[in-house]
Amino acid sequence: MTPSLIITTTASRFYQRWINAEAGRAALVAELAAPPTRFTFGPTQFSRLLQNETESGMPLPRAMRRLRNLLVCTLIERDLQGRADLEEVVSAITSFAESAVQTHLTALTADLVALHGTPYGEESGRPQELIVLGMGKLGGCELNVSSDIDLIFAYPEDGDTRTTSADQRSLSNQEFFTRLGKKLIGALSEITEDGFTFRVDMALRPNGASGPLVANFNMVETYLVTQGREWERYAWCKARALTGRAEDIAALESISRPFVFRRYLDFGSIDAMRSMHAQIRNEVKRLEALHPERSNNVKLGRGGIREIEFLAQVFQLIRGGRDTDLRDRSTRATLRTLACKNLLDAEVVDKLLLAYDFLRNLEHRLQYLDDAQTHTFPTNPADCLIIAQTMGFADVPSLMQVLDQHRTLVDAQFDDIFKDKLSGRIGQHGQQDWNEEDNVLHTLSDTDNRETIAIVLTHCGFSDASAAAQRLSTTWQSTRVQNLPLASRSRLLALVNAALPVIAAIPEPERHLPTLSRLLDLLEAIARRAAYLALLTEYPATLHRVIRMISASGWAAQYLTQHPILLDELLDPRSLNAAPDWPEFALECRRQLESAPGDTERQMDLLREMHHAQQFRLLAQDLEGMLSVEALADHLSILGDILVAATVQAIWDMMPGRRRDTPRFTVIAYGKLGGKELGYVSDLDVVFLYDDEDQDGPALYAKLAQRFITWMTSHTPAGILFDIDIALRPDGASGLLVSSFAKFEKYQRESAWLWEHQALTRARFCAGDAAIGERFETLREQVLRQERDTVALQREVQEMRQKMRDAHPNRSDRFDLKHDAGGMIDIEFMVQFLILRHAAAYPQLTADIGNIALLKLCGELDLIDAALSLQVADAYRTFRKLQHQIRLQGEERARVASPRIAPEIAVVKQLWAGIFS
Repeated sequence: MTPSLIITTTASRFYQRWINAEAGRAALVAELAAPPTRFTFGPTQFSRLLQNETESGMPLPRAMRRLRNLLVCTLIERDLQGRADLEEVVSAITSFAESAVQTHLTALTADLVALHGTPYGEESGRPQELIVLGMGKLGGCELNVSSDIDLIFAYPEDGDTRTTSADQRSLSNQEFFTRLGKKLIGALSEITEDGFTFRVDMALRPNGASGPLVANFNMVETYLVTQGREWERYAWCKARALTGRAEDIAALESISRPFVFRRYLDFGSIDAMRSMHAQIRNEVKRLEALHPERSNNVKLGRGGIREIEFLAQVFQLIRGGRDTDLRDRSTRATLRTLACKNLLDAEVVDKLLLAYDFLRNLEHRLQYLDDAQTHTFPTNPADCLIIAQTMGFADVPSLMQVLDQHRTLVDAQFDDIFKDKLSGRIGQHGQQDWNEEDNVLHTLSDTDNRETIAIVLTHCGFSDASAAAQRLSTTWQSTRVQNLPLASRSRLLALVNAALPVIAAIPEPERHLPTLSRLLDLLEAIARRAAYLALLTEYPATLHRVIRMISASGWAAQYLTQHPILLDELLDPRSLNAAPDWPEFALECRRQLESAPGDTERQMDLLREMHHAQQFRLLAQDLEGMLSVEALADHLSILGDILVAATVQAIWDMMPGRRRDTPRFTVIAYGKLGGKELGYVSDLDVVFLYDDEDQDGPALYAKLAQRFITWMTSHTPAGILFDIDIALRPDGASGLLVSSFAKFEKYQRESAWLWEHQALTRARFCAGDAAIGERFETLREQVLRQERDTVALQREVQEMRQKMRDAHPNRSDRFDLKHDAGGMIDIEFMVQFLILRHAAAYPQLTADIGNIALLKLCGELDLIDAALSLQVADAYRTFRKLQHQIRLQGEERARVASPRIAPEIAVVKQLWAGIFS
């Protein structure tokens, strides 16, 4: 809030004329402008001031105009004296516009109802009201002091007015609201001796000037679905209902929301907004060429207000369908949200906000001069000096220097996002990969035959150009690609041409063909979704990351092909490589689920999308060598715990018949999740317990468990969450789905098989009621510490191990890391035996610290040879690492050549013989 260097009467000719036109106005403005802190102009103040005018005999339209002029002069005075900031100015004029529309509409509706009766819907039978949508800056609560207002008129449904007297003549709802809309426009915009209240622009309505003035909801929906253009998404992004019933407003928003905010990440918005901005900028250049004296447009020119608005709104159009936080209509609020979500650098956002405030304040001062809707500098040098001085500068060059600094910043940020990425072949360092004269030898077209493709691939540096050419030719000729729209086919071709040198640069030649095949599989899968092609086009660095990832892992390529929405995760390497913040992730899960209350399908998709995104970040870090196998398993297990807890609570919140906010229900994790050794595709072994005396408890918690399994395992458009295995519950497949804690305790103490106690060594509380979890942990320790007959224990463990070997025969000449003798399951069985054999004397063995740590602990306790325990622990780590690497390549069975791990197999067999001899 930089005060003006000159007095208000010099800074604004409009202010001077209005103040001098009637005695007492100067004093009234001085009184209203006096508060040194922010003054809130709201409906109460407007009503009081308007009443002062109407009680003196003024008709409403004239009274409203006089009130408008009083408000504008008050804001001019407060702004130029440094008492009002931009937020106060735009909020006050927006609030007044809302009040003016609502007040006039109420009066005009009453007049028309008296003549024609009340409009009713022919289907609903309910009274109908006109909904006035504020668009643009009015919708965003950022209106200029001298701005026009963009409006759209809508009503819920067709029908007719119902008359109550013979003097009234019934009209169709369409005719009634058309007349009402015309009268409202006139009341606001007709110029009288007191000027106007607001200029009104109706060009944003469906079909623009050629369309009807008002439209019912069906007309709006049909238009948006069948004819709505990309620029109209930009316009409707700010649509805000100023009048109407809440339920009708909600119904209209449910129509417009899917049009504006797509459920997928819509990176095609960048190109659409780039084209729209180019048209605007070209028109500005044309007008400036015709009228050079009207240059320096602070709104539409280079680095102007519109570019900042586009910067904010492109993120809304891309991501608003998935992130409701990005649906705010305010440009400034949206920019702050982008910083909070790390979509734009916080420092950049701060500079953009400073530029926005500077440009908007400058725009206001241009308009203060004569109350004109202008965005360009005046042609008169004296007026330019006035503008500079009202901005706090002594002369025009000083103002222009700071203005150019802001414009340069805005322009650079705008171009960073909106520059045309297809204008050149971009290499790894942002440069073209070869000269134009050599380009023909490195660039494919979709009409090339296989021989031509092979020549190009050879020049690119492919190791097996013939096979790669065959693969590319198959893709070009596929029905899916041939049926693509021309724009999508062109983008697909450009992406392949951009990818070829990157793939050819991979140091291992044997990876060229698999990488190309995986990339083509991905591109074919996403080809019908132009937004994904647009993402890779607009962000070349993301294409490089995709190639690097799918080259390193066949499983990663399959995962990305199945869930292409995850391409978004590759945009920002900072967030991609950041360590997980699990408490924040848990809160975000809760926030996302609360954003879709009662919508089961959406909540299930949200859980899957969050799971896939977080798992994909871990996968990226894994492939970059940032995580050990143990650290990765820890992270994946925590992720599983959070999603299990979120799912249980989300289901419970929608359970009919529940009598408490939190269920007395617990999920116990077994197996990989219980041992915190979860992998990317591991299923979840779980047992459900409850402890509730309510007579309806058993049925209620059984239904909760059933729905939990459904939520986890159902295939939705976003995939599945986890496969669930409940075979470890008491009595297995013949047992109840959910057990009371008392029955579970009795079963574990009196009826459980030894293998069930083996499973208990890797069990832990996962989610739900923590008190039940604590009781489970106590029970688990007591059961594991029971005294056992050593010979019988040895026999039963060996018999169970033999059953597992028989169930997984290996007829290959390669060693199965998991199932073969000397492998991972042998190690796990030995650890389980040692716990069951010695935990009575050594309670520390019951700690859930993982097999490697337990082996070392057994060595330290002298239960097994200490040196051998370390060797077997290292072998287990080696087996897990190899298994992980093989799974990342998409192999189902983790098998390797025996000589490669002969020393590890030998030490495992040595320990087995020592324990079970």
